Amino acid sequence: MELRQLKYFVEVAKREHVSEAAEVLHVAQSALSRQIANLEAELGVQLFEREGRNVKLTPIGRHFLPHAETVLKTVDYAKQQIEEYLDPERGTIKIGFPTSLASHTLPTVVSAFKEQHPNVSFHLRQGSYKYLIEAVKRREIDLAFLGPVPTNEKGIKGDILFTESFAALLPSNHALAQRETLLLNDLRNESFVMFPDGFILHKIVRDACHQAGFSPIISSEGEDLDAIKGLVAAGIGVTLLPESTFYDTMPRFTVKIPIQMPDVKRNVGIILSDHHELAPSVKVFYEFAKQFFSVLVRYQ
Repeated sequence: MELRQLKYFVEVAKREHVSEAAEVLHVAQSALSRQIANLEAELGVQLFEREGRNVKLTPIGRHFLPHAETVLKTVDYAKQQIEEYLDPERGTIKIGFPTSLASHTLPTVVSAFKEQHPNVSFHLRQGSYKYLIEAVKRREIDLAFLGPVPTNEKGIKGDILFTESFAALLPSNHALAQRETLLLNDLRNESFVMFPDGFILHKIVRDACHQAGFSPIISSEGEDLDAIKGLVAAGIGVTLLPESTFYDTMPRFTVKIPIQMPDVKRNVGIILSDHHELAPSVKVFYEFAKQFFSVLVRYQ
């Protein structure tokens, strides 16, 4: 079994079309088909079946696919480590992040790191809370910034970088807009604009409202911060958001008011796999991020 055969197999499985896969791989269709046939002969099973002009995986092919992908990822990771050991300052770091950390937290630390390590490259991927945890476990990304840092998550270890409060965002013409602080209970009869159920910020806000003695009236939902802030600016409702999401992105026609009680907070940190050694450039960034935020927290 050759790595080339596994690579060809995965590409055909992904595209379900031999000629398209051959074009992407820059090989002749006949050569690609021959290598797939050799792989099937060695395994003693049929991996694909024809469906018109397309192909699709057989049941045993679907079972074999994740194993082939794991082998290719492992080889790529090994090659990356060798390259970085030869020159750690020219590595590539794959970082995941949620939308709530996209506008300030991530750009701040990455830009500071690039000033000291200008030749290190970054591959950034935005995703949901659960997706990022699984992506770290599958080694699709090296590490991820998350808030809050998951606890008791098998295969993951995390470091808390800082803790931040939530504040209420209200339309500027709202009856409570002139208040210096709010009790969360002051918003019990308001319509809320929130992330959809399943998003971690949805859970944090809902839990905070329950702690204050009420269930939020959810009038609208958005899957990114700009959408939620825009709905508040349009007078559709109110929301609660972490303080870091307001840096440099305070929308017009809105006001931000601190929540006095309950004290709504989240920790923000960095997660990585607890059973895979970090590549040298990733290790350098990981240590840099911890030191960078420890200094920021001291000054704040």
